[in-house]
Amino acid sequence: MPFKTKRSTDFRFGFCSHHNLLPLKPPATPFLLPPRQRSMASSVFSIFFFAFFLLISVASSKLLLFPLTHYLSNSQFNTNQTHHLLKSTTARSAARFLRHHNRQVSVALSPGSDYTMSFSLGSAPKKTTVTLYMDTGSDTVWLPCKPFTCIMCEGKSDPKTTPPPYNISTSAAPVTCQSRSCSAVHSGLPTSDLCAAARCPLESIEMSECNKFSCPAFYYAYGDGSFVARIYTDTLEIPMSAATSLVIQNFTFGCAHESLGEPIGVAGFGRGALSLPAQLADFSPHLGTQFSYCLVSHSFDTDRVRQPSPLILGRVDSGLGVNKAKRVRASRLDDFAYTPMLENSKHPYYYYVGLEAITVGNRRLPAPENMKKVDGKGNGGMVVDSGTTYSMLPEILYNSVVSQFGKWMKSGLGYKRARGVEDRTGLSPCFYVDGHQPGPGTKRKEAVLVPQMVLHFGGNSSVVMPTKNYFYEFIDGGDGKGKVKRKVGCMTLMNGGYFPDSGGPAGLLGNYQQQGLEVIYDLLKKRVGFARRKCASLWDTLR
Repeated sequence: MPFKTKRSTDFRFGFCSHHNLLPLKPPATPFLLPPRQRSMASSVFSIFFFAFFLLISVASSKLLLFPLTHYLSNSQFNTNQTHHLLKSTTARSAARFLRHHNRQVSVALSPGSDYTMSFSLGSAPKKTTVTLYMDTGSDTVWLPCKPFTCIMCEGKSDPKTTPPPYNISTSAAPVTCQSRSCSAVHSGLPTSDLCAAARCPLESIEMSECNKFSCPAFYYAYGDGSFVARIYTDTLEIPMSAATSLVIQNFTFGCAHESLGEPIGVAGFGRGALSLPAQLADFSPHLGTQFSYCLVSHSFDTDRVRQPSPLILGRVDSGLGVNKAKRVRASRLDDFAYTPMLENSKHPYYYYVGLEAITVGNRRLPAPENMKKVDGKGNGGMVVDSGTTYSMLPEILYNSVVSQFGKWMKSGLGYKRARGVEDRTGLSPCFYVDGHQPGPGTKRKEAVLVPQMVLHFGGNSSVVMPTKNYFYEFIDGGDGKGKVKRKVGCMTLMNGGYFPDSGGPAGLLGNYQQQGLEVIYDLLKKRVGFARRKCASLWDTLR
């Protein structure tokens, strides 16, 4: 029987096994099964019952596993490009944070998010694989569509690896101005206003008979980019194995013909009704109530950056489905450090948490009050953002961390400040670390000693960060001829500045600080969890 979604559109779903679609249709229409399964049934009723049971059991037990691919995985870079890479990522992180505060950004924006995912849109023979950035800082799914114009995109993408703009298939249908999806993408505007903008006659608006009028184009800004798009529905197909795919009809997405600074689309994982998890929840609630990702620790290393990072949807217990014993050992849900999500009625789409303090070495540095909570105007708190590279801290907390970190590095460990490197990379503080000798019991590969850093979140939750998450080591070749190459290390937390009157979050937790951690978003219990993982091993275990 047809299902109704929150967007008041018919929503049929099914599984594609060996490319044979099993859609859930009205009772009068039987399921179409592969021949070998059809021979097992003696009646239309038994076929329907078996298929319905199969669909429900699979939908309630299967998880969805996506490989997240770092945008640098198809690039060749060396030590001579390190300064440019760091400079571009710091500029982009700052740009995204400023956009959260509704401030104008004049810098040239670097590549969009950091991690991409792929799935298929459309029906055969027009089915097309699309590659989008995965971004928890966005609450909608959009992609470039032909004809497509990208402003300020020079040098941001490689034509050899960037997917071409999507060609709207014959199966795609524009969303009407009366749809709840149209209202959702226009920030809750009444459908009567939207239908008026779509030039639906007044009499038809009064009678709610504007089904022939499409939803007006919408403008969307998210962190470090923006676009203008119209929304469509089409068939979404997500591979679950070599022979089975999850197929969802009437999947809603934005089709952009013009964007600013973003040549690749975005799969939004924010808290909006049109995000990818929210739409999957319409198919099966467990797919949208929890999702997690585990970003492989890479430190911009060419080989490690090419390893896939697992994105997991549909985690309902520690067993994760089949082969339970093996997977429980690999990824338990009870070893996460959970912190509550903070509600923000002004900006409800982001994942806000409260940061209480940061420990550097043996000293606990309290966070300002606006990092711990969100006020009535929607200001404050810390956004967990997969689309920002480096974490942003308010100026007062950042200065405290830098001061304490510097004392350990200079006075306690004898490292010298590398201020020239700071100017070339945008990171600070940086230190020359090539002269350090490992102490007794210290492995040579761990010779560079830095103070431990711990994040203390609300709900009595603490996360010990891996050293590589906040201290990046590389070879500096100097900025001129004949310069001696030296090993340096830089702290990868950034100064978010001081904007008491501009609104927005007080800080951001970027993906670089999330490496080597499985980060779980529990939407049912409204909490975010962190657990140390070997992410590459987790991927091998789950796939």
